[in-house]
Order: sequence, then C-alpha cells, then structure tokens
Amino acid sequence: MEAALWRPSPAAFDVAASPLALLANSIRGAWGLDAATRKALRRSGPVEAEGRQFGVGARLSRTWKGREVVVVVEEDGFSWNDQRFSSLSAAATAIAGTRWNGPRFFGLRDS
Repeated sequence: MEAALWRPSPAAFDVAASPLALLANSIRGAWGLDAATRKALRRSGPVEAEGRQFGVGARLSRTWKGREVVVVVEEDGFSWNDQRFSSLSAAATAIAGTRWNGPRFFGLRDS
C-alpha cells in the first residue's frame, strides 16, 4: 500500500518555478541592492584594515591589565611584542587572550 503513495517526481519539474524559489526571487528583488549600488560596491576596491589609515609607524596604545600596550602600524599589518599580525583584531586577541574587535579594543570604535 505504501508503494502506491510514492511517485517519482516528473522529469520536467522546473526547480526555478517551485514556490520556494519564486518566494526567494521575490524577496531578493524587494530587498536586494539596485544596479547602481551593486556597481558602486564593485568599484570600491579592497577594504583596508582599520588602524591602517594612521599610516606606517603610527602607534596605537592602551592600558591592559595594568600595563601599557603599544601596537605599531606596519606596511603589511601590525606588530606587537616582536610579532606580526595581519589585522588589529588579531593583535588585540593575542594581547587579551580572548577574541576582541581590534578597533574597539584600542578605542577607535565605540561599539
């Protein structure tokens, strides 16, 4: 009896016309980015790590657990304690021992 309830899907079933796909496409159209915004985002270029805008040699400092911590902006990232980091967050995480948002750790961002 169970075999009678099961039917293979039709060979011509169009996945793109399924109700779920139609809903996804309508949402994407309603809340998606317009063509001008997509074009502007494509030409904006790579994102620069926060803290790099201060220039090579800039020193970011804060007091952490009673000691002064200084991170230096380098050509290829950031340095602290003779270690190189690709991002300010990686440096802040190494300093704190737990995950931190680098710009927030150094007071470059409120939240």
